[in-house]
Amino acid sequence: MSGANLFQLGIGLETGAQAEDTTARDILDEDRDDHFIREDGRVFAGRHLIIEVVDGHGLDDEGRIQQAFRDCVETCGATLLHIHTHKFSPQGVSGVAVLAESHISVHTWPEIGYGAFDVFMCGDSKPWLAVDVLKRAFGTADVRVKELLRGDGVVSEAEAA
Repeated sequence: MSGANLFQLGIGLETGAQAEDTTARDILDEDRDDHFIREDGRVFAGRHLIIEVVDGHGLDDEGRIQQAFRDCVETCGATLLHIHTHKFSPQGVSGVAVLAESHISVHTWPEIGYGAFDVFMCGDSKPWLAVDVLKRAFGTADVRVKELLRGDGVVSEAEAA
């Protein structure tokens, strides 16, 4: 593989990351600034919402989608790093909002009023608030949600004892 290909893949690049040297006990420490969520005796990396917008309007409008991303970020208390969207021909938009807390992504099928959104956030952000933002942004009450607790069970209290 040429040096250019290695660079494109990110191999051998300095990331600024420090060597990993943690134990389960470290991760369960309430004072640890890792943005893991500690709730009801569970420790997990973040909430990942699979959000389906059904009978939505404006799902072919890049600007509207980018504004919906911004509104979700602000309402959920997250930190926007970058937005990238792509409009397909004849219709449809894919996009991602990269967040300090993870990401929001979408792929739309405007011809049937459907948008498949992922909202994944860690730390103190509140991803469930994105549901009402998306309802308003795309003019529908039919928004279906499934929640995954990312990293749930990877670290348990038993491992930390």
